[in-house]
Amino acid sequence: MQEVLNQLKELSNNLYWTWNNDFIAIMEEINRDFWKWSSKNPVKFFEAIDRQYLFDIIEKRNLRYRIHNLYRDYRKYLTSKETYFEKKFYKTDKPEICYLSAEYGLAKSLKFYSGGLGTLSGDHLKSASDLGIPLVAVGLAYSHGYFRQIIGDDNRQTELFEQSDFNSMPMRLVLDEEYRPVKITIDLPGRKLHAQIWQLNVGRVKLFLLDTFVDENTVDDKRITDILYGGDVEKRILQEILLGIGGMRVLDVLGLEPKAFHINEGHSAFLVFERIKNKMSREKLKYKEARELCYYSNIFTTHTPVPAGIDIFPRWMTEKYFGEYAAEELNIDFGALFSEGSNLYGQSAGDNFNMAYLAINNSHFINGVSKLHGEISRKMWKLPETRSQIDSITNGVHTKTYLSWVSEKIYSKNFGKDWIDVENIWQKISELPDEELWNLRNQNRKKLVEFVRERIIDKEILLHENDSKVAEAKKLLDENALTIGFARRFATYKRGTLILSDIERLQRILEDSGRKVQLIFSGKAHPKDEGGKSYISEILKFARTNGFKKNIVFLDNYDMEVAKRLVSGCDVWLNNPRRPLEASGTSGMKTIANGGLNFSILDGWWVEGFAEDTGWKIQSLENEEGYSDGQVNEFESKSLYDSLEKEIIPMFYERNEAGIPVNWIKKIRGSISKLAPVFNTGRMVKEYHKKFYSKVK
Repeated sequence: MQEVLNQLKELSNNLYWTWNNDFIAIMEEINRDFWKWSSKNPVKFFEAIDRQYLFDIIEKRNLRYRIHNLYRDYRKYLTSKETYFEKKFYKTDKPEICYLSAEYGLAKSLKFYSGGLGTLSGDHLKSASDLGIPLVAVGLAYSHGYFRQIIGDDNRQTELFEQSDFNSMPMRLVLDEEYRPVKITIDLPGRKLHAQIWQLNVGRVKLFLLDTFVDENTVDDKRITDILYGGDVEKRILQEILLGIGGMRVLDVLGLEPKAFHINEGHSAFLVFERIKNKMSREKLKYKEARELCYYSNIFTTHTPVPAGIDIFPRWMTEKYFGEYAAEELNIDFGALFSEGSNLYGQSAGDNFNMAYLAINNSHFINGVSKLHGEISRKMWKLPETRSQIDSITNGVHTKTYLSWVSEKIYSKNFGKDWIDVENIWQKISELPDEELWNLRNQNRKKLVEFVRERIIDKEILLHENDSKVAEAKKLLDENALTIGFARRFATYKRGTLILSDIERLQRILEDSGRKVQLIFSGKAHPKDEGGKSYISEILKFARTNGFKKNIVFLDNYDMEVAKRLVSGCDVWLNNPRRPLEASGTSGMKTIANGGLNFSILDGWWVEGFAEDTGWKIQSLENEEGYSDGQVNEFESKSLYDSLEKEIIPMFYERNEAGIPVNWIKKIRGSISKLAPVFNTGRMVKEYHKKFYSKVK
């Protein structure tokens, strides 16, 4: 039995389990309540659970064989010589690409992410692991991470920052030969900043996170890595110095020498200076010569379509932290260093240092995250023809991470255990009978309704509400009703309340007892975004004052677990950002393999994904620049209601003799067969390798 425990603990310490439904099912069978208590953190789970109870339950429920099989598959995955990279290129044991991001969404219990950039970064690592791409990643270990969202009786969001115990999480401190923490240091004005290094294993990929909560630092410096996107501008520049300069020093102290450096957003762009410094020192070069050599191996991915989304720092602050660095490390005057972030081929940031300018000036390879975003970025930055231009690689998602247990079992039953590795697997969706696909949808929707009820009941009990509140929660939603989901960051441009634009029309839709429709919302607004918070309040107020408590739900504390439940259970995924502010968006991609359908503005990835047989579009004004926000919202909300009333709702409820919505199932087939093979990070990472990683000089 000790062998079984050792296998479970080894599995727990590799984030391979985050995309393995079998592992999660075993945890729930051992003790579902305890699994919930641990915040779905297996390391904490096995540290706290009684060992004898664990052994007894494994025997009682006959789990030993399943655990052995799971462990065998895991070891096979880690040691396989049949990866995409090794079969197509060559074998290497050393990472050749360094991926840098300010956030990583890997699991519910690892609070190092806030939204799309984080989940994309996490999915990038998972697919790099699947493909055997020789990649290493660097980020920051936020002790409090992103906040827990609490919705008060006044319908307002408040934030609670909870401290993480890294020692009880699937990560380990990097130690030297004498078992002391390995640390990096950075010179700051009048002091040194120290950071220790945590390692996370994401399948085959190693992720290193920097943590400033060490004894050598001042109280303020310890707090540099306390909160993701927290604090003022000066704290932000310190975090970005740590990520960029410190990130490069992590590689140095660990003896890693990647060939390519992938900078995601401008957060880690200070890395370019540290690379130049190292090249000058090691090869006895001058600044311009070293800069030229480094330029051809830097890759910059911009994830925002508006200049306001880029970090900028005032000149005085930049000089405070880089004045001596310029003179002593790069042997240039500060003005030359400052120009790297203040001038971009005739575009001026004035007396500010623009992190996107720094990244673009120092990266040969640049890309947006959808075809439309690539076009917008080229117009926004206007690079001269004498240099490389801005390309585009459309985002994707790591399919297995968001695939429900129900969906995966149906695919495994029909296509075999290793179905995900079968070439052209998504074309085989045509082989599934209508009954099977409709069962997939019904079971996924039922699981979502159960999850919502249980989550709200738990909350009512925690708040010591009376029995009537608990009884009311047990009747929430209908497992057979058309279920529409809207869940994402509650930034104002995403327009979470657009569907509330015409209250009377929405009421008519929701009051139709013959064709029931229910809405599930979820998402966090940034603590400083009062507009986003107001949208959340508006949704809650509408649900509570118009008699729709049973069929409009707002799930608080949106995280990766809630996301997985929603994208698998919702029949329709609603997305209505103000064009063209959605650079890509990925939440709608996560619903595809679960049989959900997208209903969206033609923005971001949906410009490429939409077709008549894959989902629905919300009509937009041809030239929105000439119209006010109110006029745009009115036009697009009318299109939204028209599509719901005339197409979506009738199609869902139009059934054949067997009770199956044949035309709806036809849409599901079109969506899965056409979109699932494209909008995944397997395709995306291969594209990054083909276009950029393999071409660095």
